[in-house]
Amino acid sequence: MASDSNMDREMILADFQACTGIDNIAEAITLLELNNWDLVAAINGVIPQENGILQSNFSSEASQTGPYGPHSQSEATAHTPSAPPSSASASASASSSSSPPSSSSPAFCPVQPSRHIVERQSRMLNFRVEYRQRSIEVVLEEASTVGDIKTILETELQVPISKMQLKGWKSGDVSDSTVLRSLHLPKNNSLYVLTPDIAPLASTSQSSSAQQGLSNQNYLLVISHREAQRDYSLNFPASKTIQEVKRNISDLTNIPVRHQQWDGWPASASDDSITLAASGISYPCHHLTVCRRSSPTLTVDQTDECTDVHMVSDSEGDDFEDAPEFGVDESEIFGMGSSSCRKSPMMPENSENEGDALLHFTAEFSRRYGDCHPVFYIGSLEAASQEAFYGKARDRKLLAIYLHNDESVLSNVFCSQMMCADSIVSYLSQNFITWAWDVTKEANKARLLTMCTRHFGSVVAQTIRTYKTDQFPLLLIVMGKRTSNEVLNVIQGNTTVDELMMRLMGAMEIFSAQQQEDIKDEDEREARELVKREQDEAYRLSLEADRKKREAQEREEAEQVRQERIKKEQEEEREAIRLSLEQALPPEPKEEGGEPISKLRIRTPSGEFLERLFLGSCKLQVLFDFVASKGYPSDEFKLLTTFPRKNITQLDPAWSLVEAKLFPQETLFLEAKE
Repeated sequence: MASDSNMDREMILADFQACTGIDNIAEAITLLELNNWDLVAAINGVIPQENGILQSNFSSEASQTGPYGPHSQSEATAHTPSAPPSSASASASASSSSSPPSSSSPAFCPVQPSRHIVERQSRMLNFRVEYRQRSIEVVLEEASTVGDIKTILETELQVPISKMQLKGWKSGDVSDSTVLRSLHLPKNNSLYVLTPDIAPLASTSQSSSAQQGLSNQNYLLVISHREAQRDYSLNFPASKTIQEVKRNISDLTNIPVRHQQWDGWPASASDDSITLAASGISYPCHHLTVCRRSSPTLTVDQTDECTDVHMVSDSEGDDFEDAPEFGVDESEIFGMGSSSCRKSPMMPENSENEGDALLHFTAEFSRRYGDCHPVFYIGSLEAASQEAFYGKARDRKLLAIYLHNDESVLSNVFCSQMMCADSIVSYLSQNFITWAWDVTKEANKARLLTMCTRHFGSVVAQTIRTYKTDQFPLLLIVMGKRTSNEVLNVIQGNTTVDELMMRLMGAMEIFSAQQQEDIKDEDEREARELVKREQDEAYRLSLEADRKKREAQEREEAEQVRQERIKKEQEEEREAIRLSLEQALPPEPKEEGGEPISKLRIRTPSGEFLERLFLGSCKLQVLFDFVASKGYPSDEFKLLTTFPRKNITQLDPAWSLVEAKLFPQETLFLEAKE
């Protein structure tokens, strides 16, 4: 039946998921689109029906009324595999508050391999709600509202609804009246409660007992491991059970819970399901001792006694420690030694940081499969991405994300024969940054999906979600690109060494082509930057040369001005001296005076002649002053006779002209001193 244009596709999607058990919304939408949103055709494509189709009366009725019409009379005969068991258990309060299936639920949902009439039922949603140190499991129909969740939490947490903020919705904040179906939620969800108006240590109710008050505290358990002679100081919330403590110690010591022998638990802690707050241990610190049971074979009485003490431990989550279904341990099949090799998980569930989790993963991987394995990057996924994608183009590598799942039968074969093959180890080490994660436990898988969404976008996380447990382990090959990262290849566990190598090499060919383009672009960019730097440096040097030239010119001009000023001052001083000497000269005598007269003729360096009459009794100093008054001072010029050549300026200035033999007349010449 083709889907009418006015159908509510959200309701078709909900009906399809309820009938097929497909929790992945994207996968369900893809299957519906392949069948043009024909609900019956899509279900027949997923679940083989008897005679190939559903009863015609259902098809005709559905075509008239749509998926929301009256289906109380609709029947479908189906032959299907058994439906998967419920994946989550509700708390006591959640179970009591769950309402019966709505009458407007889907018309059919084949869940048993026998022929029967299937009634319409509503999808159940699981919520894990975190509040401070507590964790509440709530199961509700998708027809319920957000307010119904708060009502259950009010009873469990003793927190009024008016003071409760429920966060973690992917569609943002919602109101209490919002119907869960309208939010298109997956089957399993995680929420958390905020109570900003309530102090962290305040009691949530005036009637809370002392034990409830301690439930928000932490206990410090100092646990001594006898065989290893090592102490562990561990903080546990008071709401943790003794069973959970023993499981954590099993991860640290590799001692299965059923083989642990404890000293230090009080007599009131005989049941592993009780919390630490109710166990009677010392607060805030309590000392315990653990070791492995010395005898592997127990008598009947001892076995009964151990069963009484550890019955809860072995029945609540230690099924993975039991022997395999067919009585043969997988590790023995693949040559991994004793079955104890599989007791320790590859990765602890509650590791504080990714680096510590990967250290544990690497150590456990080496213990199981030997030291010849790829070098796993120790650090966060973000750091591994930075190492692979964001260095220089020549140094970049592909990122190989190895996802391990102990629940897959392919894990041992893939690890021992593929991941530990010398050729694969060498090729991964040379060309890849290899990062690993264990998705066996749901908490670790959810943490991985969150990391992938944050660093690579929702596409990578959605890719991982589409794979089922029996398709693991996976090897994701991720290539860094300019805008976003791209998953080049997803290699499943059912492969061979040759096929794995071929796919790795194929990814490397794609990466190498992209890398060459990146190297070319990077070289061109660096060349442009080098030219720009050289131009900037040349411009800077030019500016510096111009500045120095300008400064030198300014200094030269300043020096020239200074020299001109000095020269001018000297000339002014010389002129002043000349005028002073000229004024101090005695008057020139007359030839008719009757006194002896000496007539002197003096030739200057320029060829001119100075002539003057002097008294014969006149001192040589007067002659020197006369010559200086004409601009030829005696400190710069010397006065010489022609023949014989004699320097008059070296004579005693007090001599008279007669004594100097410059009488009655003489021709002299001036010569500049050297």
